Amino acid sequence: MKGSRPEQAALSRNTDMSQTDATRAVIEAMVDGLNDHRIDDIGAFFAETFRWRGNQGCGTKNGLREFQDNWQRPFQAAFSDKVCVDEARLYMGEWAAAFGRQEATHSGPFMGVAPTGKRVDIRYMDFWKVEDGRITDNWVMVDFPHVLAQLGVDVFGGEGWEAFDRGEKRPPRPDQ
Repeated sequence: MKGSRPEQAALSRNTDMSQTDATRAVIEAMVDGLNDHRIDDIGAFFAETFRWRGNQGCGTKNGLREFQDNWQRPFQAAFSDKVCVDEARLYMGEWAAAFGRQEATHSGPFMGVAPTGKRVDIRYMDFWKVEDGRITDNWVMVDFPHVLAQLGVDVFGGEGWEAFDRGEKRPPRPDQ
């Protein structure tokens, strides 16, 4: 890249490292709350005005009520017997991140797919900002194409790049 560079890591540049343990406590308790399928009292961990920013298909939730009504309730209606398993967590001041999976049963309609009763893995990555003992921002990536593939739906219509990995296709070259 020639010329000036874009500013990097502006949101975490001034994190207060003394808050790492407090952030860890909030995140660990929140994940336990999600595993207990808490909805109505999940505000114990999230600020009333927090922002939940998901990838395409997940949407953006502004505030606790939108998160409860437009994410938690539909998600739990589509996927029962859900258990969250963070495979890794990182903590830095007011910031935390995790990736892992939810293991759940597809027991309700999901993106046009009728309940199958199948057990699925729902992969995700989360980044949280914790202020004054509550999560104020949550950036989320949920791998819905992977979930749909487990339910027999290929959202890429056979054009997914996994074919490159298997040698079925050759990736385009930049000079072509």
